[in-house]
Amino acid sequence: MRRRFFIPPTALLAVLILLAHEATAQGGGRIQGKIQTRDGRALAGAVVTIFKEDGNGGIIQYTRADGRGPTWNNSLFEDAAEVAMGMRLTVDKMTEYALEQLDRLYGCACPACQANHALFDALKSADQSTQEGIEAQRARVAALKEILRACGQHEALLSVADFLVKKSVWAFGGDGWAYDIGYGGLDHVLASNRDVNILVLDTEVYSNTGGQMSKATPLGAVARFAAAGKPLGKKDLGMMMMTYGRIYVARVALGANPAQAVRAFIEAETYPGPSIVIAYSHCINHGIDMSQGLSYQKMAVDSGAWILFRYDPRKRAEGRNPLTLDSKEPTLPLEEYMYSQNRFRVLKKADPERAERLLEQAKRDVAERFKMYQQWAELD
Repeated sequence: MRRRFFIPPTALLAVLILLAHEATAQGGGRIQGKIQTRDGRALAGAVVTIFKEDGNGGIIQYTRADGRGPTWNNSLFEDAAEVAMGMRLTVDKMTEYALEQLDRLYGCACPACQANHALFDALKSADQSTQEGIEAQRARVAALKEILRACGQHEALLSVADFLVKKSVWAFGGDGWAYDIGYGGLDHVLASNRDVNILVLDTEVYSNTGGQMSKATPLGAVARFAAAGKPLGKKDLGMMMMTYGRIYVARVALGANPAQAVRAFIEAETYPGPSIVIAYSHCINHGIDMSQGLSYQKMAVDSGAWILFRYDPRKRAEGRNPLTLDSKEPTLPLEEYMYSQNRFRVLKKADPERAERLLEQAKRDVAERFKMYQQWAELD
């Protein structure tokens, strides 16, 4: 018998975040080639800090050939965004302090400092928007440290010199955290205009605590506290965040459109401000064959239940609509997607009439929501 296995969505999406750093160096091109041929040098784990709530998902660790890798921290269930925000503020303050200390080197009379004003200028004006730029800055910092050791008078700068290299901060969490119990903190962080990136692993249910209904649970799905099928539709977190107008927002499904998912992570990573990527994450509580999880993601998109889009505020400055609708018109009947999963199928068996009513309501909701996104994406 052939063994079946599945890779947790957390692991796949975390790898995409690391790839997004390297992809910025090539404008997002040749992602597959980089996965196959790079020896670890390319992935920019050394500048990634990830904060994950203690809930849905798992931890993936990665170390480059030079020993560098992302820094992980597991926060409480409800405060991943706040912890990430604290680290963002800390990193920004330490970078500010390092630049202040760097300015003092221009007045240092030692021969080592006097001979390297050009290096100091380069450190302050470095373009770190690409991976090559980050690696070049890291080399400058290494040279700076040698100068500081030769000088022996600037211990304060030596202790914080690494903060002259750009740092990326990400917060991970599930829908129970992002939509419900931690929503206040998530909203506050995204509204701060700080460069914090958030990844929501949306399983549409409280996966870690036994399958309770969350605000992300779709209409008609059976879960704990929704034994008769959830009577209300799913909260549209992406739409809510787009109303700010200055947050990068994307909704992705790796199994439906991996290229769109990679593109979204690249854009989120390079956006100079807050970003949120909401990723469809199949779950054992859906009542599916988990080895076919990516196929269910495709069904969700094909049926219109999960709409793919990217909202990039940078496009507004170019006179373009910031919203890009990546989903096509639904081609799969919604009931085919829903009744392929036990979370919907169980209600059809227990109460066929109610299941039919909720299905018809869900069809209307899906059609109306797709039309609304379509209209927004076509606005001048």
